[in-house]
Amino acid sequence: MKQAQIIPLLKFQSGALPFKVQTIKNFAEEQDDINEVAHRHDYYEMIWLINGQGTLHADMQEYTIGSNTIFCSKPNQPHQFQMQPEMDGFVFSFTDFFFKMDEYDFDWTINTSLFQLFTEGRTIGVVYEIEEDMKEIVLKMVKEYESRYSNKMELLKRYFKIFLIYLTRTLDENFQSTEQSRETELVKNFMELLDKNFKEKKMVAEYAVQLFVTPNYLNRIVKKITGFSAGYHIRQRVVLEAKRMGRYSNAGMKEIAYDLGFLDSAHFSRFFKTFGGINFSEFKRGGVVVRFESFNRA
Repeated sequence: MKQAQIIPLLKFQSGALPFKVQTIKNFAEEQDDINEVAHRHDYYEMIWLINGQGTLHADMQEYTIGSNTIFCSKPNQPHQFQMQPEMDGFVFSFTDFFFKMDEYDFDWTINTSLFQLFTEGRTIGVVYEIEEDMKEIVLKMVKEYESRYSNKMELLKRYFKIFLIYLTRTLDENFQSTEQSRETELVKNFMELLDKNFKEKKMVAEYAVQLFVTPNYLNRIVKKITGFSAGYHIRQRVVLEAKRMGRYSNAGMKEIAYDLGFLDSAHFSRFFKTFGGINFSEFKRGGVVVRFESFNRA
């Protein structure tokens, strides 16, 4: 059966560089048409809104984004950011490869909240005391990105690493032991595997084998770091994709069930009702948009 067409996928385009930084104004001018509809990328997109207010729609949820807030959309996440002319800030676009280019890798898994920013799309309010320092670093990045100098990628990567280190200082800082860091790395690897395999693999044991741990241990560590078990994340990832297809495409229940690896639509229907909390037909007719208020500095 042919897979139903879902929302547009934008592919990273920046020459040989797996990283791009620009002002919100330039970003809005470049993607004026795209921002009018829901879309997705094959890369991360992080926006730092310094001044202004906007509305972010991501995976059937609505977020009010206020001044001095950073949020991130992850690859393949349907979203739409409604921008206003008076907005001021910066947009970072980058791929996974950007973090893996040399010995200066930034291990963002060492901070749980930063990990959640990249993998769960949460918002972070920037602490006023270090805002100017962070802005200074970003302006250096913009200048370097627009330059024609050689070795610009090395400088950009180091500047971005410094920026992320500053960002971690705005979060709740609790000392993490080496053991905790390894646990966060395990959760990161599980989430990456889940994103790639959720249609075919729906059992915790299938992921545990690939990660060289027991299913019980994987469940326990994932719940420790995220608040929910590995099994919960597997089920919710399937539900999320079903919702995406139901909301952003014209696919029917039978097509969606087939695409997500279910043997028949009846099995899919029971699964969706149990773990999605609503009948699929009701959701397809139009569900409730959940609204969130994010950080907003007065």
